[in-house]
Amino acid sequence: MEKYARSALLAVALAATSAGHAQCGRWQQWIEVDLSVDLDVRTHRFIGSERLVYHNQSPDTLTELWFHLYFNAFRPGSEMDLRSRSIADPDPRVGARIAALRPEEMGELRCTEGRQDGRPVQLEHRGTAMRLLPTTPVPPGARTTIDLQFAGQVPVQIRRSGRDNAEGVAYSMTQWYPKVAVYDDRGWHAGPYVAREFYGEWGDHVLRITIDSAYTVAATGVLQDPESIGHGYARPDPARAARNARNTWVFRADSVHDLAWAADPDYVQLTAQVPGGPLLRCFFQEDSALRSVWEQLPAYMVRSFQFMSDRFGPYPWPVYNFVQGGDGGMEYPMLTLITGQRPLGSLVGVSVHESVHSWYYGVLASDEGHHPWMDEGFTEYAGSKVMQHLFGGHKDPHAGAYDAYRMLQTLPENEPMTVHADHFLTNRAYGITAYSKGEMVLHQLGSVIGERSVDLGLRHLYDKCRFRHPRPVDVERSMEQVSGVELDWYFDQWLNTTRELDLAVDSVAPVGDHSLVILRRNGEMLSPVDLRVTDRNGGVIHVHVPLSLMRGSKPAGSESYAFSVAEPWPWPEREYRVAVPVPFDQLAGVQLLTTGRMADMDATNDAWVPARLEEQGRKRGR
Repeated sequence: MEKYARSALLAVALAATSAGHAQCGRWQQWIEVDLSVDLDVRTHRFIGSERLVYHNQSPDTLTELWFHLYFNAFRPGSEMDLRSRSIADPDPRVGARIAALRPEEMGELRCTEGRQDGRPVQLEHRGTAMRLLPTTPVPPGARTTIDLQFAGQVPVQIRRSGRDNAEGVAYSMTQWYPKVAVYDDRGWHAGPYVAREFYGEWGDHVLRITIDSAYTVAATGVLQDPESIGHGYARPDPARAARNARNTWVFRADSVHDLAWAADPDYVQLTAQVPGGPLLRCFFQEDSALRSVWEQLPAYMVRSFQFMSDRFGPYPWPVYNFVQGGDGGMEYPMLTLITGQRPLGSLVGVSVHESVHSWYYGVLASDEGHHPWMDEGFTEYAGSKVMQHLFGGHKDPHAGAYDAYRMLQTLPENEPMTVHADHFLTNRAYGITAYSKGEMVLHQLGSVIGERSVDLGLRHLYDKCRFRHPRPVDVERSMEQVSGVELDWYFDQWLNTTRELDLAVDSVAPVGDHSLVILRRNGEMLSPVDLRVTDRNGGVIHVHVPLSLMRGSKPAGSESYAFSVAEPWPWPEREYRVAVPVPFDQLAGVQLLTTGRMADMDATNDAWVPARLEEQGRKRGR
């Protein structure tokens, strides 16, 4: 694999330690991982070894290291099992299924031996986590080498990972190995796995998979010796092709924070090259009906990757894999697992969503547990634009996010966006909050700074924070830097509260040769507002009313129309008055520009028309 990604990330990591308070300038750890796994397809058990070179770039001396052992979630009595049965609206893919697993169907992952720099260490297994007590603490700036031996069992497919999924794919190997937890300025992040989100350390990885030679493998990374493997990666060299009953596949993946793979004896693959971008590989089970749909996928995905790279930042790795497997759709570095028995529209839709995650889960990689909206919401936002680019149409691609948010506001279990992903009271509220409200909050920001500025802000975030685990404050600062206005009030409200937005045109009155528009804030959510004022001759003017907390106004040129800027609306005042340069007797209407761009909860009070026109409208309606 090319070294540019690894070199770039090493430079970023080293620079971050001396960046002070620069955007995304927090220190972060770095790892080098060499993994080997040997899977017995008859028993579904595996053994493996892991060498982890851990670079402590923190200011702290580490007296313990924590690892995730995700497969242990698929056992009766696990916290995933308990959570899936105690939550008010269980995920039907999980529900009571874990509790009913027989021993040969359960998941298992256990480290049988551990060493630090060659010396034995103490291992403490705690469900889906493991605590390693090093013989020698790891001081700031030092590195240490951890060697682990592990063994486990692949569970039946329940959630994301497992064997023999509903479509008959043999192995979906995700969250399958002892994965070192993140250590950052908030400490260790080794919470129990309950099928929510992920957070990982970046590093360079080598993955060796030994499996029956009948199986084709798709994995995070670049296959190192395709000529000896064949299986559609290259035409086998007869002099080098393995003739053993089992193959060892070697993949290299630089600057990634996780490794996933899948294997099936019936996989075939199609490829397509993105101009100036990655090679796309599609893996699916050979079936005439499936092939007729999957053969159409690569052309759509080439266009998707081109759109994303042009608009939101270049995809940094040399390959991306679309792999039939899993239980729906789930993103991993350089790879997604998706169920494949879908009509074309659904297959393209899920493939777009999961591959767009490469920018937000893959390159930015925020702490998804604490900030799931920064991954899911941003992916929904960008993915909606990709789908419009691919399929056209005049329908607002973000309308569904606003509809879902308004429904969320009616739910008693509605909670702020700052609630940890694991701790939402219901799956429904979590899903709407992370996905739809996350998309809506980002799109609605366009009403404050202009939609063009939002996209520039996302590109700025990508450029400044790639491979740096950004946080909400980094999103806020990116949007402030491209727009020139203060936005802490916006993110404080939408992330930390469930208040509602309801702006209204209260009344309009004559004032000299102008008209006085009186606006009212009925809800508790603060916001600037845009007006469209129409005269009887069809003339239109637009007025932007900034909020005083913005310390500025929407940038000129950020909208598709010209607008004037009024005096700021003082935030403590519920009522605001603005004079517009249209005589009262010439007014045809005043409209708040909320539809399709603001989560205003009551559209019935967003417009005013003169009494004579209102009466004419009633007569026409008879």
